[in-house]
Amino acid sequence: MSREVTIYDIAKDLKISIATVSRALKNDPKVRPDTKKKILDLAEKKGYRTNYFASSLRKRKTHIIGVLMHELNTQFMVSVLSGIEKVLSETDYDIIIAHSGESGKKEVANANNLFHKRVDGVIASLAYDTPNLSHFDQYTEKNIPVIFFDRVEENSTGTKVIINNFKAGFDATQHLIEQGCKRIVHVTGNLSRNVYANRLEGYKAALKENNIRNRDSYLIVNDLQKKCCIEAAKNIAKMKPLPDGVFITNDISAAIMMQTFKELGIKVPDDIAVVGFNNETICTIVEPNLTTIDYPGLNMGEVAARNLINHLNGNGDIKLTSSIVIKSELIIRGSSLKNKKLQQSIEKK
Repeated sequence: MSREVTIYDIAKDLKISIATVSRALKNDPKVRPDTKKKILDLAEKKGYRTNYFASSLRKRKTHIIGVLMHELNTQFMVSVLSGIEKVLSETDYDIIIAHSGESGKKEVANANNLFHKRVDGVIASLAYDTPNLSHFDQYTEKNIPVIFFDRVEENSTGTKVIINNFKAGFDATQHLIEQGCKRIVHVTGNLSRNVYANRLEGYKAALKENNIRNRDSYLIVNDLQKKCCIEAAKNIAKMKPLPDGVFITNDISAAIMMQTFKELGIKVPDDIAVVGFNNETICTIVEPNLTTIDYPGLNMGEVAARNLINHLNGNGDIKLTSSIVIKSELIIRGSSLKNKKLQQSIEKK
């Protein structure tokens, strides 16, 4: 195996100083254009590669950001990642993506791995069963900034980028109530995570404000995967009397349940009105189109990345900010419209 070409080799061949070669490779304007061209041409000919690892050790910076995600198979998480990459593409920072697959154990291993790769900062969303944030203590001890997004520990001291999940849950439920629904089932994920716990509290608050009884049997908690959603829809279909509304905290899950309702002869929205969450592409593919909460993932990714980069560049201090709340909104479509006049007005737009 041939050894790597170094700046010492280039300097020796051209009979110039190592410092001049180094400056030319960094595009320093102090190096004469003709000299710079000779250096760059020879570097390309010899297959010279910048030794970023050695450089990072000298500077104590790797210019790498670690992104720790709990899943990668939803449009929301892909849009968050797109927002992060959009911001980082404007900088000299690269990205390493680690995926926990909803495993707290794997999340701990990934956090340790990113730490030993000497990342300059981390943007993280927590897995379902993450027990605590102790695996991020090592970052705090080394003054490596961490920004959490979406799935967060609300009582932690770290900076968090979130939406108002309570309000989103309230708005989704209130909309169903305004459509005449009084028997509203809530299907949600692991309540140990802030996103689902807060949406549930919003659901309960809307029921209470409208003097509607909160029934324990109308709360279904599962992993929001296909099998569980089909089972949930079948269980709802067996309830007597039949619920007239369902608020589901995931669009894919909502689409699966809508399809199951149809197969069981239950009409959406006439028999059961349905509201999802996230505003995924599937919302405008299913029939009727799915009412949902727009969760702006691209914006969330951009905000998290920009705040982190500003902190690293000394243009801000994330320690001064506890929570950054991104705006979300209810998007009304056909799946929830029992009110025919409202349906007709929306269809005309």
